[in-house]
Amino acid sequence: MKKLTLSATALLLCLLSYTQVAPDKYWIKFTDKNNSPFSVDNPSAFLSQRAIERRLKQNIPVMENDLPVNQSYIDSVTSTGVTLLTVSKWFNSVTIYTTDTNALNIINSFSFVQSVVKASSGKITGATKPFFANEHIEDFIEKQGKNKEVKSNAYDYGSALNQIQMLNGDSLHDLGYDGDGMIIAVLDAGFLNVNTLSAFDSLWNSGRILGWKDFVSPQSPNIFSSHSHGCMVLSTMGAYLPGQMVGTAPKASYFLLRTEDGATENLIEELNWASGAEFADSAGADVINSSLIYTTFDNPALNHTYQDMDGNTTPITIAADIAASKGIVVCNAAGNSGNSATWPYIGAPADGDSVFTAGAVTSSGSYASFSSKGPTSDGRLKPNVVAQGSGTTVISPWSGSVTTGSGTSFASPITAGMVTSLWQAHPEKTNMEIMYAVEQSASQYSNPDTLRGFGIPDYFNANKILSVPDTISFQLELKLFLEGSFNGTDMDEMPVSLLPLQQPYNQPPFDYQGVESVSQIPEGVVDWVLIEFRDTILPSRATAGSIVARRAAFLKNDGSVVDLDGISRLQFTIVVKNNPYLTVRHRNHLDIISKWQPVTDSSGIMSYDFTQNDQSWGNTSQKETGNGIFVMIAGDSNGDGIIDEADKSSLWQYQAGESGYLNSDLNLDGQSNNRDKNEYWFINNGKTSYLPE
Repeated sequence: MKKLTLSATALLLCLLSYTQVAPDKYWIKFTDKNNSPFSVDNPSAFLSQRAIERRLKQNIPVMENDLPVNQSYIDSVTSTGVTLLTVSKWFNSVTIYTTDTNALNIINSFSFVQSVVKASSGKITGATKPFFANEHIEDFIEKQGKNKEVKSNAYDYGSALNQIQMLNGDSLHDLGYDGDGMIIAVLDAGFLNVNTLSAFDSLWNSGRILGWKDFVSPQSPNIFSSHSHGCMVLSTMGAYLPGQMVGTAPKASYFLLRTEDGATENLIEELNWASGAEFADSAGADVINSSLIYTTFDNPALNHTYQDMDGNTTPITIAADIAASKGIVVCNAAGNSGNSATWPYIGAPADGDSVFTAGAVTSSGSYASFSSKGPTSDGRLKPNVVAQGSGTTVISPWSGSVTTGSGTSFASPITAGMVTSLWQAHPEKTNMEIMYAVEQSASQYSNPDTLRGFGIPDYFNANKILSVPDTISFQLELKLFLEGSFNGTDMDEMPVSLLPLQQPYNQPPFDYQGVESVSQIPEGVVDWVLIEFRDTILPSRATAGSIVARRAAFLKNDGSVVDLDGISRLQFTIVVKNNPYLTVRHRNHLDIISKWQPVTDSSGIMSYDFTQNDQSWGNTSQKETGNGIFVMIAGDSNGDGIIDEADKSSLWQYQAGESGYLNSDLNLDGQSNNRDKNEYWFINNGKTSYLPE
């Protein structure tokens, strides 16, 4: 395995060895992931099925930074007597707690340890976390029933009506999109009383709190009594008190992850965040909400500068962009320093180029003066969009009643909940497509600024934007081989006199009514194949009802699929709403469908090569020939997607000994004989197609 390449930022951090970044807590970075028992070819060993499917539907490959940290390295570190806190596969590191300098010296001497960096300086007496200090929570005020006369048909939002109606989110809810089936990971400082407050009963009773984890204090977890901030954040999305407050994603499911230490401000909290984001990714979360910002620390020597807000410097921003690269929408608060004379700007990770940064507006939609401003230090627009962050309706963590608060901490989860509800309506879209549609729907998309970004989104309009089908035209450059006919280099040809002049798929189970025919078979043709495009979210959902295009074509001996002239590429113009997955069907081989969405290049050519590894959906959907070339599996004589006794009893035993264009002729040599039965049907008996019915 290759040694991991470190970014300039990581190298800079490595130079901080033994520099303060939490008292007696250290960041240990490793040199590599050599000798790992895990492989990118078997992601199910370390990623959930949801995490794998998120990558598949967005054409995101599993990469080396997805692999777990080498356990032997972790064991060597902990064998010195230190306490393991968190593990980060993205940074290939661990954080530990120890007061034993000898243990640190031993760890630093390990050949696989790249650096040992102190990760905390301790709390300065009287210090207040700057981000939280600028937020305001009002005392309980009676607001239930406000605007009830204009409540949505879907929900009675009570006091929360304005903050969702401003975004036209109630109209999206009316369509039935309220986060159901989606997962949000909430990274915060703690979730005081979330396990007991009635506002969250709906989540608990329906099993929508999927789990929780404490990255700040993993040895003595303290999720529900550690800090109040996450409770209020969660309430803007998940609260359900009809007539009082309903959040922007009341039917979503949630992971509650404590990454922020409310009592201190140290660099280790950024590392906790990275571990929390990795957990969210591996568990299959769709959206992360992070109402956290980092600019200054208890040790001023570690303060970030505005120049660091370039999207590539701080550990938390690097981690946030990695999370986005895994297909997650990362929503983050802009910050609450807009009134500051020295730092009016966004903080980390809101500077990330793939982070969806939310600023705050008042109840009337005007810029809230405390909301941190853009641009990033390298000139990129921030925030991306805004939501109500002043006078926002939240749940009091202490009383469980409806109250109000101010801060971009609340604008961000309002945004995250609406993004989640929108994505529910269009699960086939990528995270970036969802974000772009929200931006396009916003009030000042044509004239963005550094206060409100693209402005106030209209999520109902974003839904319309995403609902417009795409018409795509392309030439198909396709390669595949058939088992039996494949000889190790190319394919042997059937006697040309046996091949039909008209496509043979006009009968069950194919029922294709195309009229493709020729006056003579072109040179080099092996057989007819049926090519389909299926418009679907994932190949696992590509049922017959998703077919948007079908063509019969010729398969040549070099594996190329060509038009009826025997030379030209197939041409298609198709309308798709989701993703066009490519299907190949043959009269006596198991059907295959592309694992990845084929990509059309700038010249209008869509290329796909089924002869290469990991290109067809399903672990055993094709057969490897021994020289790294994959072939379609022979034996499905009746074309029903299953190689079983019926293929032999209903076809082979009646056609054995005959010559011609026979479905029981599995090696396509023009003869049905014992070779077909013994070398292909018998060996492949029991195999099935992965193409959904």
